[in-house]
Amino acid sequence: MSETKTCRQCNQSFIIEQEDLKFYDRISPTFIGKKYQIPSPKLCRDCRTQRRMSFRNERNLYNRVCDLCQKNIVSVYSPDKPNVVYCQECWWSDKWDAKDYGMEFDFNKSLSEQVSELIKKVPLPSSIVVNSVNCDYTNQCVDSKNCYLCFRCGKTEDSMYSHLPLKCIGCVDCYATTECQYCYECVDCQNCYSSFFCRLSKNLSDCILCFNCIGCKNCFGCVGLRNVEYHFFNKKLSKYSYQQKVSEYWDGTYGSLEKAKERFNKLVIETPQQAVQILHSQNAYGDYITDSKDIKNCFDVEKTEKAKYSTGVEFARDVFDSDYIYYGELCYENMSNSNSTNILFSLYSFDVTNMLYTFYCFNNSHDCFGCVGVKKCQYSVLNKKYSKEEYEKLVSKIIEHMKKTGEWGEFYQMKISPFGYNETIAHEYFALKENQVLKLGARWQDNDFSFKYKGEFYEPLNIKDYSNNQDEINKLLSGIIKCVVSNRPFKITPTELAFYIEHGIPIPTKHYNVRHKERLVLRNPRKLYNRVCMCEESGHNHPSFANLSIEASAQVEATEGKSGRCPNEFETTYASDRPEKVYCESCYHKSII
Repeated sequence: MSETKTCRQCNQSFIIEQEDLKFYDRISPTFIGKKYQIPSPKLCRDCRTQRRMSFRNERNLYNRVCDLCQKNIVSVYSPDKPNVVYCQECWWSDKWDAKDYGMEFDFNKSLSEQVSELIKKVPLPSSIVVNSVNCDYTNQCVDSKNCYLCFRCGKTEDSMYSHLPLKCIGCVDCYATTECQYCYECVDCQNCYSSFFCRLSKNLSDCILCFNCIGCKNCFGCVGLRNVEYHFFNKKLSKYSYQQKVSEYWDGTYGSLEKAKERFNKLVIETPQQAVQILHSQNAYGDYITDSKDIKNCFDVEKTEKAKYSTGVEFARDVFDSDYIYYGELCYENMSNSNSTNILFSLYSFDVTNMLYTFYCFNNSHDCFGCVGVKKCQYSVLNKKYSKEEYEKLVSKIIEHMKKTGEWGEFYQMKISPFGYNETIAHEYFALKENQVLKLGARWQDNDFSFKYKGEFYEPLNIKDYSNNQDEINKLLSGIIKCVVSNRPFKITPTELAFYIEHGIPIPTKHYNVRHKERLVLRNPRKLYNRVCMCEESGHNHPSFANLSIEASAQVEATEGKSGRCPNEFETTYASDRPEKVYCESCYHKSII
């Protein structure tokens, strides 16, 4: 039996389904023989996600000093924060022990108050950079080399200004690319080579401005093509004609590039789009889901079974209300876990088991409650170690206390996040003004630590003007460019310039944060809408409208009517007021492939 509740934050009604209640019951912990039932959430799905994301600063980096070795470091914690921050080397060393900061639980205070104290006392890692070389200006970076301002990157080399590159080489300004080489401004692309401004494409080579293309070479401005070469805005040309046409738009200037984008975007609108990107999956609802089963209201999921209300989940099982989970099982209300099992209401848990309300816990820790920064730790509360029996008795008392304070079964409140709301990914997906943030109890980062410049700005030339022109190269590299959107100053690095010259790419006129936001907008929002297929093409053998729901029937009547139209209903990330033609999976494959 489901529940209908009103969100305590946004006042919107939401439904707790029967399968949700079963999951809460399944993961409810037992201490000293008593099961402590996890109640249904007080916030709706979006507000729960927003709350978790307010604890994750991915992209804002600052210069500060390691509080142990006193070296200058790059950190996700700004220098004005009260936290103790160690460089990677010091944090992973045996020069300190998080258990030395252990506290007795105070039943006159809430758990949040006491964990907040620990977060300020226990040293925190400056960022998450693991087994990587020359990747100081990155975060959430693993097994990578020579990367600059890349975030959530893995096994990537020689790349810049990219988000979520995996096994990539020499990529610049990309988002969610896998096994790509020398690509620029690509989003959701796999196994692409020397391709620029491409989206949702696979196995491309030497392509520019392509959307939803697979196995194509030397294509410009194309949409929905498969295994073709020398196509210009979906028209087949000879090699010579293709090169002539491309040169009209790809001349090293932004003016020509913008004209090409305008024509390309029009073609994208005119070409049918698939409702969602779900591949090789069963009973899956959401977007960008691959090789998974029993997925509901999730986004960016791969090789996972049974997940709900989650984002960025890979190789996992039984995950509800969690984000950025890698090889996790039995996770609820978590943010950033890897190789972990039975983790509840926690952040940054790596190689741990049976953790509740923990923060930055690593290295085979297990059975911890309210701990911060521990490694190889067990049966501990607020970083203080107990026997197994003592631990269970104390945790039982704490849970009863949390029921009275209203904390039990809920993730941490935004107010104890070590970051300002506008520093976190919550601000990317749930943008708010300062007064709105403060009303939620969260903090706002007022101090601006960005690069300041009051001198004369450099105006970039046509990229061709820098070839074999060392004087102009020197002027550019020593100059400061003013972002045409944010007015923020930024520089071009030598490696970056070499990439632009080699590939004939115009010098950017926008700050890298602005470019990132523009790429983010190219992806559909993480929200599902009920729609009816818009296909009216003949020969598709559309079924009858007899079984169409009343809501869907009204939607069809309000647009083109029922004549010749496919009646298939589906959930999609395309809202009904979007201009794209959205098809069900069957009609899409008949039309495109």
